[in-house]
Amino acid sequence: MPKPEVVVVETDLLILGGGMAACGAAVEAAHWAKQNGLKVTLVDKAAMDRSGAVAMGLSAINQYVGLKDGANSVKDYVDYVRNDLMGVTREDLVANIARHVDSSVHLFEKWGLPIWKDENGKYVHEGRWQLMINGESYKVIVAEAAKNALLGSGVGQIFERIFIVGPLMDGDRCAGAVGFSVRENKVYIFRSKATLAAMGGAVHVFKPRSSGEGMGRAWYPPWNSGSSTYFTLKAGAEMTCQEVRFIPVRFKDAYGPVGAWFLLFKSRATNAMGGDYMVERRPELEKWGPYGRVKPVPANLRNYLGMLDVLEGKGPISMRTEEALTKIAEQYKDDPKAYQKKIKELESEAWEDFLDMTISQAILWAGTNVQPEQKSSEISAAEPYFIGSHSGASGAWLCGAEDLQTAETKSEYFWGYTNMSTVKGLFCAGDASGASSHKFSSGSHAEGRIAAKSAIKFIVENNALPQLDQAEADKIVAEVLKPLETFEQNRKLSTDEDVNPNFIKPRSFMFRLQKIMDEYAGGVTAQFATNKAQLERALELLAFLKEDSEKLAASNTHELMRCWENVHRMWQAEAHVRTMLFRGETRWPGYYMRTDTPQLDEEKWHVFANCRCDPKTGKWEMLTRPIFHIFAQQKAEAPAAQPAAAR
Repeated sequence: MPKPEVVVVETDLLILGGGMAACGAAVEAAHWAKQNGLKVTLVDKAAMDRSGAVAMGLSAINQYVGLKDGANSVKDYVDYVRNDLMGVTREDLVANIARHVDSSVHLFEKWGLPIWKDENGKYVHEGRWQLMINGESYKVIVAEAAKNALLGSGVGQIFERIFIVGPLMDGDRCAGAVGFSVRENKVYIFRSKATLAAMGGAVHVFKPRSSGEGMGRAWYPPWNSGSSTYFTLKAGAEMTCQEVRFIPVRFKDAYGPVGAWFLLFKSRATNAMGGDYMVERRPELEKWGPYGRVKPVPANLRNYLGMLDVLEGKGPISMRTEEALTKIAEQYKDDPKAYQKKIKELESEAWEDFLDMTISQAILWAGTNVQPEQKSSEISAAEPYFIGSHSGASGAWLCGAEDLQTAETKSEYFWGYTNMSTVKGLFCAGDASGASSHKFSSGSHAEGRIAAKSAIKFIVENNALPQLDQAEADKIVAEVLKPLETFEQNRKLSTDEDVNPNFIKPRSFMFRLQKIMDEYAGGVTAQFATNKAQLERALELLAFLKEDSEKLAASNTHELMRCWENVHRMWQAEAHVRTMLFRGETRWPGYYMRTDTPQLDEEKWHVFANCRCDPKTGKWEMLTRPIFHIFAQQKAEAPAAQPAAAR
């Protein structure tokens, strides 16, 4: 393969990612950049139209507070998030998103997203915070607005099919990023005054339940490989909640969503004996302190009760779809025609839920002759994922909004620019942002807007392009391309390029990583349980894997991307194992169980477990940060919306 062309791109704000947070950042950044004569560059690993967690579509917007209607307050949403994460959340970050998220939703509708309305013109809710949508083209609509904002304003440029490997640094300041094209023989050096990381979370760190031909199937998009975590760790940023993996319960084998069934159709799940674990095991909730008594029951505890049934041999667990649909239609039972019409309507909604966002589940239902109005369908816990925008919380430790701080919190939660990490000039949003769960797609978009405006403010006040150490840049470029060189030097030493004593291919590397994490860090095979000895063994094996990562080999640019994806996953894995080992309690049963410390320890561990890896020495530092319950001590009124991200 010929030596690639090195392309240097200089910009003011660099947005990394193409998902909902990056699209929100693009819209907001374009507005403020134009006012200040700045340039914005967005770099996406994929193509923005179908990039990120909403790529296939969505059947509901999962965060809409409804402040205008007065039905909910920001405090209500903060209470919900705090309770669901067992008390561990940055209330200032959650509140800042909650007070702005409605404006993002209204923008979606303005741009053409069909949101369900009732006969009175009001939004149809799936649950308290969820709005039903016809969302197959949700991401296309939002991406189009982002592209129009950047390109139409004349301030922006977009690079697609560029895989970002890692950060460029100028001392303690982020100076941009290095990546390569997966379509052309080019390496890119992006120099910027501020960088906004929004490259998603991570899947395939753990072995998936799906195997063989279905290995690439997962609930969270398989192309999300921990790039946000790797980028922020390599820049030297402090990370938080790296122990909080998310395990969603989904329809088995195709990972179809269950939210509409539980919230809209009011379905229940039962074990093989017909027992409802949420009823029969309710006393178990009392063991988990105040969090076992809140409503709704935290997601991890709902998981846990179902897992206890499975461990006792009462599986499989089934969603009683036939029962739910019949119960809803029963109100029409005196009119046979109306009854049949309602059943058909509900059946259509059930299928549309999958067709909007998980087409594979609809195919599986069709292939196995499942008619939801007649037959229940099996559900199960998925493998662990790392995601800061759903019911997980892993991500970077970020600066909160100044007006939401108290005298107590300001010294811990604020250091100058909203959503900036502990690294100067490095901002985060979406799954890159830690301890601010339950923002989902709409909240990620709103957080992208918040972070982008803050980043533009940073650039205006720090308007000098960081220095580029050419020798360091050359070294990084050589490191990026090393797997190609390794393959070329050694490929003739074996008749099978996948089996070679001098290198390891990314697929084999991924299998090794998944085996370590599955067996020792509480994966599916281990029934999500682990202990100190197993975690220490995981670290030992990860150290060997890190040594072998120097021998990763790629035969083309696509495999080069796969090599670096798995390096990124490996760093996410190590951060996770180290933080689980550090937190000496079990706080999220149903996500993982520390069998050697199986109880909640509220007195010692009502704190954030944070970590940092020194980019120069490679030494890890583990530390705690205090949790302040800002809104628990305030009145229920929502704080007035600030102009931080809502024009």
